[in-house]
Amino acid sequence: MTYLEETRAAYDTVAIDYAKTLEDNLAQSPMDRAMLGVFAEHVLADGGGVADVGCGPGRITIHLDSLGVPVFGIDLSPGMVAEARRRYPHLRFEIGAMAELDLPDESLGGLLAWYSIIHTPPELLPSVFAEFARVLVPGGHLLLAFQVGDERKRVEQAYGHAVSADAYRLPPDRIADLLAQTGISVTARVVRDPAHELEATPQAYLLARRDG
Repeated sequence: MTYLEETRAAYDTVAIDYAKTLEDNLAQSPMDRAMLGVFAEHVLADGGGVADVGCGPGRITIHLDSLGVPVFGIDLSPGMVAEARRRYPHLRFEIGAMAELDLPDESLGGLLAWYSIIHTPPELLPSVFAEFARVLVPGGHLLLAFQVGDERKRVEQAYGHAVSADAYRLPPDRIADLLAQTGISVTARVVRDPAHELEATPQAYLLARRDG
């Protein structure tokens, strides 16, 4: 089974319980809200739509929508997309893979990947970031969030279910270097300590902009 098939199956399995567990998480995460707010201000100032790539059940998509951002969600998992559509029927959610986005070149003013690059093997991240650069307009904004580290973790239990998938903890400097190689320059980076029981490692946010 490929990593995409494993990831899709895992999130299809946990979709409903994942959504229930995390539905109030953002209200308890001031740093998350702050970074999303900065991202929203940049996008609104420069214009253009935003794709929430790896949107899950849409909890961050709806938050950006509440800030006035024209946003839609994309997720690999049909189960997650179904849950997002059920919860937020007025928003657009599509099934898709971040390495092959079904979007025209230079069609987005912003792209959010909120803890969604963590299942991509690190050696494949350059092609993912090249895809992000392709769909962003010159000057378009990117926000990444991920767990800090440099290791692979095998996930076999999640949200009360048996699953089988890999998750990668990533070094922020290395991710910034990979983005730069695709023409995306990091403009701000924040690393914070774990804030609650669901977080075992420091958490990173990288705010970046496509060159040009």
